[in-house]
Amino acid sequence: MAKISVKALSESEVKDIHEASLVILRDTGVMVHHEEVLRLLGEAGAKIDKSNNIARLPEKMVMDSVAGAGKKYILYGRDPERQARFGYGDFVQMSSPGQYIWVDSQTNERRAATVQDARDAIRLGDALENISIVGSMAQPEEIPESWRSVFLTAELVKGTSKPSRSWVYRGQAADYVLEIYRTVAGGQAALRERPMIETFMEPISPLQLPKDGLDIVKKFVQAGQPVSIGPMAMTSGTAPGTLAGTLAQENAEILAGVVVTQLLAPGTEVTYGGIPHIMDPRTAICSFGSPEQGLMGVAMVQIARFYGFPVYINVGLTDAKVPDAQAGIEKGTSMLLGALAGADMFGHCGICGTDHGASLNWLVVDNELANYVKRIVRGFEVSGETLATEVVNAVGPKGNYLAEEHTARHFREELWLCSQLWTRQSFDAWENDGSKSFTDRIADEVNRVLATHKPHPVDAALAKEVDNIVKCAQDALG
Repeated sequence: MAKISVKALSESEVKDIHEASLVILRDTGVMVHHEEVLRLLGEAGAKIDKSNNIARLPEKMVMDSVAGAGKKYILYGRDPERQARFGYGDFVQMSSPGQYIWVDSQTNERRAATVQDARDAIRLGDALENISIVGSMAQPEEIPESWRSVFLTAELVKGTSKPSRSWVYRGQAADYVLEIYRTVAGGQAALRERPMIETFMEPISPLQLPKDGLDIVKKFVQAGQPVSIGPMAMTSGTAPGTLAGTLAQENAEILAGVVVTQLLAPGTEVTYGGIPHIMDPRTAICSFGSPEQGLMGVAMVQIARFYGFPVYINVGLTDAKVPDAQAGIEKGTSMLLGALAGADMFGHCGICGTDHGASLNWLVVDNELANYVKRIVRGFEVSGETLATEVVNAVGPKGNYLAEEHTARHFREELWLCSQLWTRQSFDAWENDGSKSFTDRIADEVNRVLATHKPHPVDAALAKEVDNIVKCAQDALG
């Protein structure tokens, strides 16, 4: 069975972007806001301009780091059978690690996120089949940022048995976050053997590696946890005004991150986070739903595969503020492009607009979109059995295939049987059912899941240990 695949670049164009990135790293370099990392780069052969904290990286250093980086890994949940696999051809989705604004699922009004919002998001993420990694989705104001990531990590490991993720903003908090995962895994060696958390390193475009981000990455990679490297270069804003130039710069920033991870912990597994965007020239706002977003996403998959990395891209997103026609066009088109290109992981689920907030309703929309796209990606088989000439002959003209054993044997596998959230009713039946829109049915589904779903309970003794770590973090950092 042939697989549908899409490309935005020829092989020679991928190499052209690669070569341009090497020139950027060699001649322009990257600004490294971290004294220790700058020293390590110099000792490894980079040319260091200490007056500007610039490191210029030779090609051999870059390519040796690419060759030495890990290209496959598995993240494990509290239940080791619940996994997110990178580099295996899986379709991985993660609910957002956290937004400061919350779009209320009942009123559709924006407000500050709360602890209860995070708990609801964790329960919903645990229930949805296509959410492989559960994020807290909310950054609640009640909890000070200094130890919020520790609190949310505790809520995640207690509230879901899937792999999980919250944003970690401070190096000191990273120690406590890692301690929670060590406790759940059964110790330092167990966590190293079965990683539970992938840290996120975001180079700041153009061409900067931030101190706090490097502090956090150092702690996580030296604990044996993988890292995703994803700058958000914006065409015509923080990157050149051409897509090719944006890709070359974005790739250079990612490669610089790869070099650093391998200096800090050789062999560290890396996901290539190709997540550039455009800046809308009329508003100066980043766009999540532009057609260029899909094009660059496909190109980033190709570039990542050139190096052998699993790849995360920002697709399946939208600039729309409600689940309307614009949202369907933007989310569906870009998600399908990214999936057909062969990405491993896609844009964070549950986001309203361009990071305008998090929404449980949007999370369910994204789960349903994944089901639709996965069916297209799977394709269909052409064989003697599926061509069904004998069945056609047996039924003949004017017959039907409803009662045929061949139909019963194949239709469940061949056809996507959508959930009740989609309408395929007659118009009259739809009216008799309340004339509900897709958005209405999504809201009903959120309420149903929150009322009925019970995540696998955490052991009481383990929960107490985790809560003690949070209390220590609160006392030390709060």
